[in-house]
Parts: sequence; C-alpha cells; structure tokens
Amino acid sequence: MNEIYQGLLSGFHEMTTLEIIAVFFAVLSVIFQKKNNILVYPTGLVSTGIYVYLLSHSHFKLYAEATLNAYYFVMSVYGWIYWARRKGQSQEHVRISFSAARTMGIAISIAVIGWAVFYFLLSNYSDSTTPIVDGFVSATACAGMWLLAKRKVENWILLNISNLVAIPLLFYKHLYLTSFLTIFLFIIAIFSYFSWRKEGLANESLQA
Repeated sequence: MNEIYQGLLSGFHEMTTLEIIAVFFAVLSVIFQKKNNILVYPTGLVSTGIYVYLLSHSHFKLYAEATLNAYYFVMSVYGWIYWARRKGQSQEHVRISFSAARTMGIAISIAVIGWAVFYFLLSNYSDSTTPIVDGFVSATACAGMWLLAKRKVENWILLNISNLVAIPLLFYKHLYLTSFLTIFLFIIAIFSYFSWRKEGLANESLQA
C-alpha cells in the first residue's frame, strides 16, 4: 500500500499544467455531452488537442491513445457540424436516436478492425510497451465517438467499454489525474446512457 501511495504522490507531482488544462476541459466536455449540449465539441477540441501532444510524448508512449485523440479532434469538428445541422422541412436539429442494426454493425467493425490495425502498427512500428491494451482502448473509443457524432444512444456503451479498460492502463503509465478523469467519465457515462435512452424512446414515440 505504501508503494501505491508513494506512486500516487509522485504521479501528482509530475503532473503538468497542460494535463490539468486538458482534464479541466475534458470534464466540461463530458458534462455538456451528458446534457446533449453542442458545447461538448468546442470544449472537447481543446482537451483532445492537448492530449495528442501529451500522450505521444516519449515518456508515456501511448501512441494509439494519441492517435485516438487526434481522431477525437477530427470527429469533434464533424460532430459539431452534424449536431448544428437542421433536418427536413421542420428545420429541427438532429435528435437522439437508437442505432439501426447496420449502424451498430459498422461501429463494431470499426472497433474490431481498428484494434487489429492499432495492434499491428504499435507492435511493428513503435516502441509501445502496451500495444494490445492501448490498441483496444483506442479502437472501441473510435467506434463510440463515431456513434456520438451521429447522436446514437449506444455510443455510451462503447465509450464505457473503452473507459473500463483505460483506467488500469493510465494508472500503469502514471497518468493519475487522467486516470481519475476516466473513472469520472465512466460514472457519468452510466447515467448518460439512461438519460439518452429515455430521450431516444421519447423521440421514437413522437415519430410513431
């Protein structure tokens, strides 16, 4: 226990201002995400941009996580545009909905193929020390982020699978503040799933 405690203290002392800023904006982003507020994207852009730089640093060697955050950055731009788009003659914004079988098939394919690609690249073209876990976390999060951009309820399931595996990985890499952020995201995602599910069911009843 003493070793764990000392490790935590050491990790907190090693935290940079950039990591603190990234975590702050990530917390804001997930709060806006839970509230189904479009501000999830501008706040997310700040956080993911910083994490791309931090995680690719040679000290951490979480290259797939860095790539994932670059993907988040791009998908945040796409999601921002998609969420702001108005649909049909009613000119309503795109609503929360459930994924059709085809959409879930695409999401699962993104996760599986992405994991294989990340693992291959990390194992053969990097000095990553955690290619299997790093690749899995990144691939499942990619799939979840794609569903989030399309405002699909199931995004929370895939994002939380990613979060659950990411927590011990981040502790192992001494990214303690980011580890606690991920625990926070995991808890929020559980409540968010049920909140979005309720709204998705309400939207279905309106369309019936």
